[in-house]
Amino acid sequence: MDAPHNPSAASNGKVAASQASRPDPMSGEAFHQTSTRILDSINTVIDGKPDAARLALTVLLAQGHLLLEDVPGVGKTMLAKTLARTIDCTVNRIQFTPDLLPSDVTGVSIYNQDSHRFEFRQGPVFANIVIGDEINRASAKTQSALLECMEEHQVTVDGGSHKLGEPFMVVATQNPIEMEGTYPLPEAQRDRFMARISMGYPDMNSEMDMLETHQSESPLDSVRPVAGVQEVSAMMSQVRRVYVSPAVKEYTVGIGRATRDHHQLRLGASPRALLQLLRAAKAGAALEGRDFVLPDDIAAVAEAVLAHRLILDRKAVSAGESPSSIIAGILTKVPVAREALSATPRRG
Repeated sequence: MDAPHNPSAASNGKVAASQASRPDPMSGEAFHQTSTRILDSINTVIDGKPDAARLALTVLLAQGHLLLEDVPGVGKTMLAKTLARTIDCTVNRIQFTPDLLPSDVTGVSIYNQDSHRFEFRQGPVFANIVIGDEINRASAKTQSALLECMEEHQVTVDGGSHKLGEPFMVVATQNPIEMEGTYPLPEAQRDRFMARISMGYPDMNSEMDMLETHQSESPLDSVRPVAGVQEVSAMMSQVRRVYVSPAVKEYTVGIGRATRDHHQLRLGASPRALLQLLRAAKAGAALEGRDFVLPDDIAAVAEAVLAHRLILDRKAVSAGESPSSIIAGILTKVPVAREALSATPRRG
């Protein structure tokens, strides 16, 4: 006799399986040691940019996507490749060009003569870390192929959905839109990037060191993985457990509403932007060795997370304002509740 079907038991089984597949968070000491190894590995290649390396790791641990923007030759692609090589995971690179098609990114269904059916061939987006080089050299149609991937971690082709691996991160580079042969990223695409880093030129000492050490061989050749996928997943799990008090959440919402009400902005921070701001702050707090978020953690990542999403009105552009300067002004005006300054989790 067949056993009676129990929907509740089946549901509980799925929940248990899901919980079993999620890695346990690692200890604070292990988290510190692993993050230090990753940062040290990146800093051996990227001279004089410790803040950029730290923000890149912050975005990875917060399960976001990273946009590297600056003029050619300042190390955008090098930072993306170094971050990918420090993790023992699958990595694919996509060189965005004007003739690149969406199927070149996501994959395509091909008819199999032997089986008489269509089979899906995965595109380069099926990897743990996807490096999108010069993303704004492709058309908006091709750029949009990443929208579903970045938000839902899946690809839909010919009516069928295909899940991407976990963890999944897109690290894209782009040149300023004023440069020849570039297309501006659509607002929906920019909003899916958790943070943007402008690399900038290295200082004189770092540039002298680069001329000394990068002549004979690339330092990227000596980079080896210092953390595995399971370790990184455990670190992500630890970040998710970082406590955020109601007062800190109120401070975060206050920043977002201030951008929407600002008289010099046509487009302020979206709800998705505030979610990502809080996730980045949690990762930053974990890297500082804390299991709770302070307002300073929010302020530390606010420019990187919000600036690329804001759109200034014409008067503000003419006056020489920038999203970064507006965010700096907002941070000085949004009140911080006293409870947020000691927002430790309640024990017991």
